[in-house]
Amino acid sequence: MKGLVKYDKGSGNMEVRELSEPTPGSGQVKIEVKAAGICGSDIHILHSNIAIPVNTPVVTGHEYSGVVTEVGEDVTTCKVGDRVTSETAFTYCGVCHNCKTGRYNLCDNRLTLGYWFNGAFAKYTLVPEGRIHKLADHISFEEGALLEPTACVTHATMDLATIQAGNVVLVSGPGVIGLIALQVAKAHGAFVIVSGTNVDSERLEIAKNELGADVIIDVTKEDLQQRIKEITDGTGVDVVLECSGSGRATATGIEAVKKQGQFIQIGLAGAPFEVNFERICFKEIKVTGSLGSVWTSWKHAIRLLESGQINLKRLASHSFSIDEWEKAFEVFEKKEGLKVLIKP
Repeated sequence: MKGLVKYDKGSGNMEVRELSEPTPGSGQVKIEVKAAGICGSDIHILHSNIAIPVNTPVVTGHEYSGVVTEVGEDVTTCKVGDRVTSETAFTYCGVCHNCKTGRYNLCDNRLTLGYWFNGAFAKYTLVPEGRIHKLADHISFEEGALLEPTACVTHATMDLATIQAGNVVLVSGPGVIGLIALQVAKAHGAFVIVSGTNVDSERLEIAKNELGADVIIDVTKEDLQQRIKEITDGTGVDVVLECSGSGRATATGIEAVKKQGQFIQIGLAGAPFEVNFERICFKEIKVTGSLGSVWTSWKHAIRLLESGQINLKRLASHSFSIDEWEKAFEVFEKKEGLKVLIKP
Protein backbone atom coordinates (compact mmCIF):
# COMPACT_ATOMS: atom_id res chain seq x y z
CA MET A 1 0.00 0.00 0.00
CA LYS A 2 1.01 3.65 -0.42
CA GLY A 3 1.60 5.92 2.57
CA LEU A 4 2.74 9.52 2.97
CA VAL A 5 5.82 9.21 5.16
CA LYS A 6 7.79 11.82 7.10
CA TYR A 7 10.99 9.81 6.77
CA ASP A 8 13.47 12.03 8.64
CA LYS A 9 13.64 15.14 10.78
CA GLY A 10 14.24 18.50 9.14
CA SER A 11 12.21 20.58 6.72
CA GLY A 12 10.75 18.52 3.88
CA ASN A 13 11.81 14.89 4.07
CA MET A 14 8.32 13.68 3.22
CA GLU A 15 7.30 11.39 0.36
CA VAL A 16 4.88 8.69 -0.72
CA ARG A 17 6.34 5.26 -0.12
CA GLU A 18 5.23 1.71 -0.77
CA LEU A 19 4.53 0.06 2.59
CA SER A 20 3.42 -3.33 3.84
CA GLU A 21 -0.19 -3.59 4.94
CA PRO A 22 -0.40 -3.52 8.74
CA THR A 23 -1.76 -6.44 10.74
CA PRO A 24 -3.77 -5.65 13.88
CA GLY A 25 -2.38 -6.86 17.15
CA SER A 26 -4.40 -7.75 20.23
CA GLY A 27 -6.93 -5.02 20.97
CA GLN A 28 -6.28 -3.23 17.68
CA VAL A 29 -8.53 -2.42 14.73
CA LYS A 30 -7.47 -2.18 11.08
CA ILE A 31 -9.27 0.56 9.18
CA GLU A 32 -9.40 1.20 5.45
CA VAL A 33 -9.12 4.99 5.21
CA LYS A 34 -11.78 6.58 2.99
CA ALA A 35 -11.02 10.26 3.62
CA ALA A 36 -8.31 12.05 5.59
CA GLY A 37 -8.09 15.78 6.24
CA ILE A 38 -4.96 17.92 6.21
CA CYS A 39 -4.45 19.69 9.52
CA GLY A 40 -2.21 22.67 10.20
CA SER A 41 -0.05 20.37 12.31
CA ASP A 42 0.62 18.21 9.23
CA ILE A 43 2.12 21.30 7.62
CA HIS A 44 4.21 21.85 10.75
CA ILE A 45 5.39 18.22 10.54
CA LEU A 46 6.38 18.79 6.90
CA HIS A 47 8.44 21.82 7.89
CA SER A 48 9.63 20.29 11.21
CA ASN A 49 8.49 23.22 13.33
CA ILE A 50 6.13 21.45 15.71
CA ALA A 51 6.45 20.97 19.47
CA ILE A 52 4.67 17.58 19.56
CA PRO A 53 7.10 14.61 19.34
CA VAL A 54 7.38 13.08 15.85
CA ASN A 55 8.90 9.61 15.57
CA THR A 56 10.33 9.37 12.07
CA PRO A 57 9.83 7.50 9.84
CA VAL A 58 6.06 7.72 10.32
CA VAL A 59 2.95 7.85 8.15
CA THR A 60 1.35 11.24 8.78
CA GLY A 61 -2.34 12.24 9.00
CA HIS A 62 -4.76 12.00 11.92
CA GLU A 63 -8.14 13.44 10.79
CA TYR A 64 -9.92 10.61 9.03
CA SER A 65 -12.75 8.14 8.66
CA GLY A 66 -13.07 4.73 7.09
CA VAL A 67 -14.28 1.15 7.34
CA VAL A 68 -13.10 -1.62 9.67
CA THR A 69 -11.55 -4.40 7.60
CA GLU A 70 -9.97 -6.56 10.31
CA VAL A 71 -9.91 -6.77 14.10
CA GLY A 72 -7.27 -8.15 16.40
CA GLU A 73 -7.66 -10.64 19.17
CA ASP A 74 -9.86 -9.58 22.12
CA VAL A 75 -11.65 -6.81 20.18
CA THR A 76 -15.31 -6.87 21.20
CA THR A 77 -16.87 -3.45 20.52
CA CYS A 78 -16.51 -3.18 16.75
CA LYS A 79 -16.56 -5.53 13.79
CA VAL A 80 -15.59 -5.78 10.14
CA GLY A 81 -17.75 -3.44 8.07
CA ASP A 82 -18.29 -0.80 10.77
CA ARG A 83 -17.98 2.78 9.54
CA VAL A 84 -15.73 4.58 12.00
CA THR A 85 -13.40 7.39 12.92
CA SER A 86 -10.99 7.49 15.84
CA GLU A 87 -9.33 9.68 18.40
CA THR A 88 -5.71 10.63 17.85
CA ALA A 89 -4.32 9.84 21.31
CA PHE A 90 -2.95 6.41 20.35
CA THR A 91 -1.41 5.71 23.75
CA TYR A 92 -1.25 7.42 27.14
CA CYS A 93 -0.09 6.21 30.52
CA GLY A 94 -3.50 5.75 32.19
CA VAL A 95 -2.07 6.23 35.69
CA CYS A 96 -1.15 9.92 35.99
CA HIS A 97 -3.50 12.45 37.57
CA ASN A 98 -4.66 13.78 34.21
CA CYS A 99 -5.40 10.32 32.80
CA LYS A 100 -7.30 9.25 35.91
CA THR A 101 -9.46 12.37 35.77
CA GLY A 102 -10.29 11.96 32.08
CA ARG A 103 -7.85 14.57 30.79
CA TYR A 104 -5.63 12.16 28.91
CA ASN A 105 -5.07 14.85 26.28
CA LEU A 106 -2.70 16.38 28.86
CA CYS A 107 -0.82 13.18 29.71
CA ASP A 108 2.94 13.75 29.52
CA ASN A 109 3.29 10.30 27.94
CA ARG A 110 0.58 10.68 25.30
CA LEU A 111 1.74 9.52 21.87
CA THR A 112 -0.31 10.43 18.87
CA LEU A 113 -1.53 8.87 15.62
CA GLY A 114 0.26 10.38 12.65
CA TYR A 115 3.12 11.67 14.82
CA TRP A 116 4.44 8.66 16.69
CA PHE A 117 2.33 5.86 15.23
CA ASN A 118 1.51 5.41 11.54
CA GLY A 119 -1.46 7.58 10.67
CA ALA A 120 -4.18 8.05 8.10
CA PHE A 121 -2.42 9.22 4.93
CA ALA A 122 -2.32 5.60 3.78
CA LYS A 123 -4.80 2.99 2.59
CA TYR A 124 -4.88 1.34 6.01
CA THR A 125 -4.17 2.40 9.58
CA LEU A 126 -4.26 0.66 12.96
CA VAL A 127 -5.74 2.08 16.16
CA PRO A 128 -6.56 0.68 19.59
CA GLU A 129 -10.16 -0.45 19.97
CA GLY A 130 -10.78 2.07 22.75
CA ARG A 131 -10.19 5.05 20.44
CA ILE A 132 -12.88 4.06 17.94
CA HIS A 133 -16.08 6.05 17.41
CA LYS A 134 -18.73 4.64 15.08
CA LEU A 135 -20.43 6.70 12.38
CA ALA A 136 -24.15 6.66 11.68
CA ASP A 137 -25.03 5.47 8.18
CA HIS A 138 -26.18 8.94 7.10
CA ILE A 139 -22.80 10.51 7.94
CA SER A 140 -20.48 10.67 4.92
CA PHE A 141 -16.82 9.75 5.13
CA GLU A 142 -15.96 13.37 4.31
CA GLU A 143 -17.96 14.53 7.32
CA GLY A 144 -16.40 11.77 9.42
CA ALA A 145 -12.94 13.04 8.57
CA LEU A 146 -13.93 16.42 10.01
CA LEU A 147 -14.98 15.02 13.37
CA GLU A 148 -11.47 15.25 14.83
CA PRO A 149 -11.22 19.05 14.41
CA THR A 150 -14.84 19.27 15.56
CA ALA A 151 -13.97 17.38 18.75
CA CYS A 152 -11.13 19.85 19.33
CA VAL A 153 -13.69 22.66 19.05
CA THR A 154 -16.25 21.03 21.34
CA HIS A 155 -13.49 20.42 23.89
CA ALA A 156 -12.77 24.15 23.88
CA THR A 157 -16.36 25.35 23.73
CA MET A 158 -18.18 22.74 25.82
CA ASP A 159 -15.64 21.06 28.12
CA LEU A 160 -13.69 24.22 28.95
CA ALA A 161 -16.01 27.16 28.26
CA THR A 162 -19.58 27.98 29.19
CA ILE A 163 -21.66 29.44 26.36
CA GLN A 164 -25.24 30.31 27.19
CA ALA A 165 -28.20 31.27 25.03
CA GLY A 166 -28.07 34.99 24.34
CA ASN A 167 -24.32 35.32 24.90
CA VAL A 168 -22.38 37.41 22.42
CA VAL A 169 -19.47 35.34 21.13
CA LEU A 170 -16.53 36.55 19.04
CA VAL A 171 -14.90 33.93 16.82
CA SER A 172 -11.62 35.26 15.47
CA GLY A 173 -10.33 33.48 12.39
CA PRO A 174 -12.79 31.97 9.88
CA GLY A 175 -10.75 28.91 8.96
CA VAL A 176 -12.24 25.44 9.39
CA ILE A 177 -11.80 25.53 13.18
CA GLY A 178 -13.39 28.98 13.37
CA LEU A 179 -16.31 27.99 11.15
CA ILE A 180 -16.95 24.94 13.31
CA ALA A 181 -16.70 27.09 16.46
CA LEU A 182 -19.24 29.47 14.94
CA GLN A 183 -21.70 26.63 14.44
CA VAL A 184 -21.21 25.14 17.90
CA ALA A 185 -21.76 28.57 19.47
CA LYS A 186 -24.92 29.02 17.40
CA ALA A 187 -26.13 25.60 18.55
CA HIS A 188 -25.93 27.01 22.09
CA GLY A 189 -28.13 29.95 21.12
CA ALA A 190 -25.37 32.56 21.02
CA PHE A 191 -25.18 35.73 18.94
CA VAL A 192 -21.96 35.18 16.99
CA ILE A 193 -19.53 37.68 15.48
CA VAL A 194 -16.87 36.26 13.15
CA SER A 195 -13.78 38.34 12.41
CA GLY A 196 -11.06 37.94 9.82
CA THR A 197 -8.92 39.88 7.37
CA ASN A 198 -9.24 40.73 3.69
CA VAL A 199 -7.59 37.36 2.93
CA ASP A 200 -10.64 35.72 4.54
CA SER A 201 -13.31 37.52 2.50
CA GLU A 202 -14.74 34.36 0.92
CA ARG A 203 -14.74 32.50 4.23
CA LEU A 204 -16.42 35.42 5.98
CA GLU A 205 -19.18 35.37 3.38
CA ILE A 206 -19.67 31.64 3.92
CA ALA A 207 -19.87 32.29 7.66
CA LYS A 208 -22.58 34.92 7.16
CA ASN A 209 -24.58 33.51 4.26
CA GLU A 210 -24.38 29.77 4.87
CA LEU A 211 -23.37 28.98 8.45
CA GLY A 212 -25.37 31.45 10.53
CA ALA A 213 -22.97 34.17 11.67
CA ASP A 214 -24.92 37.18 12.92
CA VAL A 215 -22.15 39.66 12.09
CA ILE A 216 -18.93 39.39 10.08
CA ILE A 217 -16.11 41.90 10.45
CA ASP A 218 -13.11 42.37 8.17
CA VAL A 219 -10.62 43.93 10.58
CA THR A 220 -8.64 45.44 7.68
CA LYS A 221 -11.70 47.51 6.73
CA GLU A 222 -13.53 48.09 10.02
CA ASP A 223 -12.56 48.94 13.58
CA LEU A 224 -13.28 45.71 15.43
CA GLN A 225 -13.34 47.25 18.89
CA GLN A 226 -15.69 50.03 17.80
CA ARG A 227 -18.08 47.56 16.15
CA ILE A 228 -18.11 45.40 19.27
CA LYS A 229 -18.84 48.42 21.45
CA GLU A 230 -21.78 49.24 19.20
CA ILE A 231 -23.10 45.67 19.22
CA THR A 232 -22.73 45.18 23.00
CA ASP A 233 -23.60 48.70 24.17
CA GLY A 234 -20.01 49.17 25.29
CA THR A 235 -19.87 46.06 27.48
CA GLY A 236 -17.75 43.73 25.34
CA VAL A 237 -18.43 40.18 24.23
CA ASP A 238 -19.17 37.41 26.71
CA VAL A 239 -16.85 34.85 25.12
CA VAL A 240 -13.91 35.02 22.73
CA LEU A 241 -12.98 31.88 20.77
CA GLU A 242 -9.59 32.69 19.26
CA CYS A 243 -9.13 30.32 16.32
CA SER A 244 -6.62 32.09 14.11
CA GLY A 245 -3.42 31.48 16.07
CA SER A 246 -2.46 35.11 15.52
CA GLY A 247 -0.77 36.88 18.42
CA ARG A 248 -2.40 40.11 17.30
CA ALA A 249 -5.82 38.45 17.34
CA THR A 250 -5.18 37.22 20.87
CA ALA A 251 -4.39 40.76 22.03
CA THR A 252 -7.46 42.07 20.22
CA GLY A 253 -9.65 39.41 21.78
CA ILE A 254 -8.48 40.26 25.28
CA GLU A 255 -9.55 43.84 24.63
CA ALA A 256 -12.88 42.75 23.08
CA VAL A 257 -14.04 40.49 25.91
CA LYS A 258 -16.09 42.01 28.70
CA LYS A 259 -15.01 42.22 32.32
CA GLN A 260 -15.23 38.74 33.86
CA GLY A 261 -15.75 37.32 30.38
CA GLN A 262 -14.19 34.16 28.95
CA PHE A 263 -11.27 33.96 26.54
CA ILE A 264 -10.38 30.58 25.01
CA GLN A 265 -7.23 30.19 22.92
CA ILE A 266 -7.81 27.45 20.35
CA GLY A 267 -5.49 28.46 17.49
CA LEU A 268 -1.75 27.85 17.87
CA ALA A 269 0.65 30.62 16.89
CA GLY A 270 3.67 28.34 16.54
CA ALA A 271 5.93 30.91 18.21
CA PRO A 272 5.95 33.12 21.33
CA PHE A 273 4.26 36.52 21.20
CA GLU A 274 3.71 39.39 23.61
CA VAL A 275 0.44 39.97 25.42
CA ASN A 276 -0.48 42.61 28.00
CA PHE A 277 -1.24 40.34 30.94
CA GLU A 278 -2.35 43.25 33.10
CA ARG A 279 -5.48 43.56 30.95
CA ILE A 280 -6.41 40.05 32.06
CA CYS A 281 -5.98 41.08 35.69
CA PHE A 282 -7.77 44.43 35.42
CA LYS A 283 -10.77 42.85 33.68
CA GLU A 284 -10.77 39.61 35.71
CA ILE A 285 -10.99 37.60 32.50
CA LYS A 286 -11.16 33.82 32.67
CA VAL A 287 -8.49 32.68 30.19
CA THR A 288 -7.82 29.11 29.12
CA GLY A 289 -5.95 27.30 26.42
CA SER A 290 -7.36 24.25 24.70
CA LEU A 291 -5.41 21.20 23.55
CA GLY A 292 -6.88 18.41 21.46
CA SER A 293 -9.89 16.46 22.70
CA VAL A 294 -11.15 13.85 25.12
CA TRP A 295 -13.96 11.27 25.07
CA THR A 296 -16.67 13.75 26.08
CA SER A 297 -15.76 16.19 23.32
CA TRP A 298 -16.00 13.43 20.72
CA LYS A 299 -19.46 12.50 21.96
CA HIS A 300 -20.53 16.16 21.80
CA ALA A 301 -19.13 16.48 18.26
CA ILE A 302 -20.82 13.33 16.97
CA ARG A 303 -24.16 14.27 18.53
CA LEU A 304 -24.08 17.75 16.99
CA LEU A 305 -23.30 16.29 13.57
CA GLU A 306 -25.83 13.47 13.70
CA SER A 307 -28.60 15.82 14.83
CA GLY A 308 -27.88 18.27 12.01
CA GLN A 309 -26.95 21.14 14.32
CA ILE A 310 -23.64 21.64 12.51
CA ASN A 311 -22.81 21.40 8.82
CA LEU A 312 -19.44 19.77 8.15
CA LYS A 313 -20.11 18.77 4.57
CA ARG A 314 -19.89 22.40 3.48
CA LEU A 315 -16.38 22.63 4.90
CA ALA A 316 -14.87 19.86 2.74
CA SER A 317 -13.78 21.88 -0.29
CA HIS A 318 -10.95 19.93 -1.99
CA SER A 319 -10.08 16.27 -2.51
CA PHE A 320 -6.80 14.80 -3.80
CA SER A 321 -5.27 11.36 -4.26
CA ILE A 322 -2.30 10.46 -2.12
CA ASP A 323 0.01 10.88 -5.11
CA GLU A 324 -1.17 14.51 -5.32
CA TRP A 325 -0.20 15.25 -1.73
CA GLU A 326 2.17 18.10 -2.62
CA LYS A 327 -0.59 19.91 -4.49
CA ALA A 328 -2.97 19.26 -1.59
CA PHE A 329 -0.52 20.71 0.94
CA GLU A 330 0.07 23.70 -1.33
CA VAL A 331 -3.67 24.40 -1.55
CA PHE A 332 -3.88 24.22 2.25
CA GLU A 333 -0.92 26.55 2.80
CA LYS A 334 -2.32 29.08 0.33
CA LYS A 335 -5.62 29.05 2.26
CA GLU A 336 -7.56 28.11 -0.84
CA GLY A 337 -10.98 26.76 0.05
CA LEU A 338 -11.55 25.16 3.43
CA LYS A 339 -10.80 21.57 4.47
CA VAL A 340 -8.49 19.77 2.06
CA LEU A 341 -8.93 16.00 1.98
CA ILE A 342 -6.66 13.19 0.80
CA LYS A 343 -8.34 9.97 -0.29
CA PRO A 344 -5.75 7.20 -0.16
